[in-house]
Amino acid sequence: MNDWQKLQPAVFLFAIFLIAITGCTKTLVQDKVTAADPQEKVAHCSGSESADNSSIAVLPIPVAAFFVPHADLNDIQADDYLNKCGESSKLVNRKVKVNKSACIPAGLTRIITLGIWQWCPANVSWDADIKEAKAQN
Repeated sequence: MNDWQKLQPAVFLFAIFLIAITGCTKTLVQDKVTAADPQEKVAHCSGSESADNSSIAVLPIPVAAFFVPHADLNDIQADDYLNKCGESSKLVNRKVKVNKSACIPAGLTRIITLGIWQWCPANVSWDADIKEAKAQN
């Protein structure tokens, strides 16, 4: 057995790993706004939490469900997480990301259910700056 044949399984697994981790994070909102007024006070808000991003086949027939589109059971909306920081009109520099990398090993549920349902534990993280009211003299 030559050196390439010994390395081939490791290279194959590494290629699968690279393909799997690319595209696992989706940015829902990202805007950069700088405060125009230097006297304006800004507080920072950030957080992270787990969310269920499972999906079900549009046509829930075993095996055929592998080949039809899937619909999300729980729609992850950026506003649901940014509202934890406060009123949306006071938020700037907002950023919400959904990391679905845990969906890859959880994809086994799609095989077990013959394509009908897939469990997808996602991690949602958010960041925002909160503009505070100006101090009046």
